[in-house]
Amino acid sequence: MKRTEHLPATAFSVARMRELAGQRLPRPIFDFIDGGAEDETTLRDNEACFQDWSILPRPMNGAGVRDLSIELLGQRLSSPMLIGPTGLAGLFWPQGEVAAAQAAQKHGTVYCLSHGSVCTLETLAQAHSGVRWMQVFIYKDRGFTRELADRAKASGYQALVLTLDNQLLGKRERDLLNGFSIPPRFGPAQLMAFARKSRWWWAMRKELPRITFGNYVRENRPESVAELAGRMGSLLDPGMNWKDLDALRQHWSGPLLVKGVLHPQEAKQAIAQGVDGVIVSNHGGRQLDGALPSLRALPAVVEAVAGQVPVLIDGGLRRGSDVFKALALGAHAVLLGRPHLWGLAVAGEAGVSHVLSILHAELDRVMGLAGVRNIAELRAGDFLVRNQSPGR
Repeated sequence: MKRTEHLPATAFSVARMRELAGQRLPRPIFDFIDGGAEDETTLRDNEACFQDWSILPRPMNGAGVRDLSIELLGQRLSSPMLIGPTGLAGLFWPQGEVAAAQAAQKHGTVYCLSHGSVCTLETLAQAHSGVRWMQVFIYKDRGFTRELADRAKASGYQALVLTLDNQLLGKRERDLLNGFSIPPRFGPAQLMAFARKSRWWWAMRKELPRITFGNYVRENRPESVAELAGRMGSLLDPGMNWKDLDALRQHWSGPLLVKGVLHPQEAKQAIAQGVDGVIVSNHGGRQLDGALPSLRALPAVVEAVAGQVPVLIDGGLRRGSDVFKALALGAHAVLLGRPHLWGLAVAGEAGVSHVLSILHAELDRVMGLAGVRNIAELRAGDFLVRNQSPGR
């Protein structure tokens, strides 16, 4: 039987779901979701930069009926809001990746599995028949990159997402202050602190000893979680380059997207090497603090891509109006990171579904008030004006 959690009537926004997640989770684990790198400037700017733009409604367009569905990489999706890759989702709710993927499937959208998931990519594929993508990196061991791609193909993943901006680990100072590490420490002091959050502890009591990085476990090679995390870190390669992207493109025949693009020239180069989609992202402000906010990078990337492949975006999306603005600036779809994890922490699959429903309803309302009938019309229309005094 699936575990469920009651959602209070006050859970009416993504911001409120964040507050509820903070109440439910031990502080170190909440901060692991919530925090960013160093001074968290990019983390804050990702959200604030949506205030750079105001919506310019055209209510006489006759938007009595709205269609939020999109076509993306040959798939018809019910929503332009996808769930992006986030590591260790199984730390926030039992079988967290499976729960989030099933919520995405119910909403007719994509779930992208993180390389750092607790479950294996094969386990997710067995539990989830919806549209799923798989995140990969260019590892020092190029054979492991190919291995993950081959496993994804064998398990029916429809696309690969190559993340470019995690070649070195960001300095996440909330985690340092909290003594939180990857993998999490489960010593007596940590377990005592965790036990103060009784609902989370009760749900996770059988899961915590099994928390691991499922995709890195080797058959007949017993390794502790600490050893697995060390091997993961050692595989990251700041020396990766365009030849590696070309090699992956040659190896993987399905749709290939690159995530972590902020510079328009990088978008052009990636397209020249055969990628099928570009994701504008700064890793949610968790890697390079001071990096350009995603929304500010979006227009130049859209212009550089010139309609050759879909452009997606993540970072700072907290309202349906944020999604509206990203789509109006040329994005084909958005990926949700922290918001779906807050929902997962609050109520598992039901919490993720609730977050998706909140944003879907908000986007639908904004479209109706702005006079937009469908997503294609929004992307092609003139529904935004840049503010004279934009946010930070």
